[in-house]
Amino acid sequence: MERFGSVGCGSVLLACLMMSGTSAMLPSTNQHSRCKSCDPQPAACRANECISNCSVSRVCPNPQDVCAAVWWRKAGMVTVETMCHDPTRALRGVMLQDYNGSVCVLSIRQSLRVCACTGHECNERLLLNTHTEGEDKIETSSASVIKVFKVPQLCKFCDIEFTTCNATGVCESFCKVTSICENPEEVCVSSWRREEGNATIETVCHHPALRFRGQFLKDFNSKTCEMKRVKGAEDEFICSCNEEECNGRLIFPDGADPVSPRSEEPKLPFLMLVGLVSSAVVLVLLVSLLFVYWVYRQHKAPASKGKSESETCAIIMNEDRSDNSLNHNLELLPIQLDSSVGKGRFAEVFRAGLKQASQSFQTVAVKIFPYEEYASWKTEWEIYSDAELRHESVLHFLTAEDRKASRQYWLITAYQERGNLQDFLSQHVISWDELCRLAGSLARGVAHLHADRTPCGRAKVAIVHRDLKSANVLVKSDLTCCLCDFGLSLRLDTYTSPEELANSGQVGTARYMAPEVLESRMDLENIESFKQADVYSMALVLWEIVSRCSATGDVREYEPPFGKLKEHPCVESMKDDVIRDRLRPEIPVSWSNHTGVHLLSSTIEECWDHDPEARLTAQCVVERLSDIISSDIIKSTGDSGSDDK
Repeated sequence: MERFGSVGCGSVLLACLMMSGTSAMLPSTNQHSRCKSCDPQPAACRANECISNCSVSRVCPNPQDVCAAVWWRKAGMVTVETMCHDPTRALRGVMLQDYNGSVCVLSIRQSLRVCACTGHECNERLLLNTHTEGEDKIETSSASVIKVFKVPQLCKFCDIEFTTCNATGVCESFCKVTSICENPEEVCVSSWRREEGNATIETVCHHPALRFRGQFLKDFNSKTCEMKRVKGAEDEFICSCNEEECNGRLIFPDGADPVSPRSEEPKLPFLMLVGLVSSAVVLVLLVSLLFVYWVYRQHKAPASKGKSESETCAIIMNEDRSDNSLNHNLELLPIQLDSSVGKGRFAEVFRAGLKQASQSFQTVAVKIFPYEEYASWKTEWEIYSDAELRHESVLHFLTAEDRKASRQYWLITAYQERGNLQDFLSQHVISWDELCRLAGSLARGVAHLHADRTPCGRAKVAIVHRDLKSANVLVKSDLTCCLCDFGLSLRLDTYTSPEELANSGQVGTARYMAPEVLESRMDLENIESFKQADVYSMALVLWEIVSRCSATGDVREYEPPFGKLKEHPCVESMKDDVIRDRLRPEIPVSWSNHTGVHLLSSTIEECWDHDPEARLTAQCVVERLSDIISSDIIKSTGDSGSDDK
């Protein structure tokens, strides 16, 4: 089976579909075709077609070759690969069925989106289906029936932004981000709100079957985005439409703005009264705050006596804010350490209580570094400080502190009482549903680290973990995973030179190191190679999760990958197994008893391939798991129970 390699594979589940009698379908011409031939690259899609944007045209080497194209979406971007292809051979594991036409009509073959044709450079323009159904059937030139698919809508997709639009007439959102909606049924939506005199606009994709801001969408099949006032809200409007980027232009009904210039001007005495009342309220609040601060300082004075006022700390940031930087305040946070819950090479983690204003305690985790490990603390703090790192599958960071008095550096995060994944798996047998939650959230976390854009389209620096293992993955209360311990992580800035990458050294845990890391033969000219090493490590963690699933009917005692080796194998012993003998953890025959586990094990094997270029991307794993989990066949065979060890 051919693999996509490092370029991703959309949401496909690759399968071989070998067909007989294909030679009878060959084009009758003996002339060599000329086709577009480009590696995967972004494509321009509008309405019912995509243009490959390929500037390379080549004469095919064999007279039987036809022009072919493969289409997929990765991280919200449509990508197309074009090539010459021999139709007697499988393309990405799928045999072409219809390639005699002069146009390239994309079709679903075993969940793979491909097309082929026999015209001059006919694979430059790819035709898409725009029918209302997700999967329709059409007749092709070879009289065979194929499935075509609906392309998701293109919409403006920006977070809440301030605007000068006064909800009158027509205004533009000024959103510069266009996104392809994840679901073909989603439509374009815009929301306009005014709070405390500030107007904001939010543009998103949204499924009309679900509520948006508490109500169902109306007129979502419209070509224009006509604002409707939200019921019960004086200063809030929403609109929906189903044309490309239609939510970038907002049309308001006449007289919609209650305080627009067209409304009646308030009388001067009323304005003066409002101003006087507002000033009085502000003055009272200011005096109250000063008094509360004075009382607080008096209360804290005995405890803080003798401390230097230059001591630094960071405050816990509001969930909706993105600034996680170290702040220099007069007082360290009131934290009371409880018990040690883990110890690593650089730091020790404690369960602790953070004292609240109500005198109650919030449970948090405190990772304490000695002063000698400043570099490791700084690396992890800087990774956490990236505002775009926030994700449900990444441990929630609260703050960082420099505790000068005790010569310690602290990182304060959310506390996950279920502990790390390794300990959890050693004590529990999991069900198929629990496997899906653990594996899916792990893959989503790694994909988010590796992505260079956030889900809503904002630019983001890709991050590689470089020490992925089950001990560095925490289990949340809802049995999903979150990544932690970024002390060895690396930000893949575009300006990072190969020399800087080379100086980062051979890091990680030997048991989970990819072959190229064990051999110190990373491709420093290609930052993607660091991501591929992460994917190898993730595959080993996924194997650990599957090995404790009751759905296979044969659950063994927990053991880490390469469990027959000693507890902490060195790099040289791992080289013998992983590189010389090409060994990988065992895939038991019993795993084929469950369709989902069997498909997942195939994905795992592709992720720990010896060749880094042949491994799947983390985003591809996310999409593979999504397809596996959503399969009706697998749902009917999945078990639901879980047991302790």
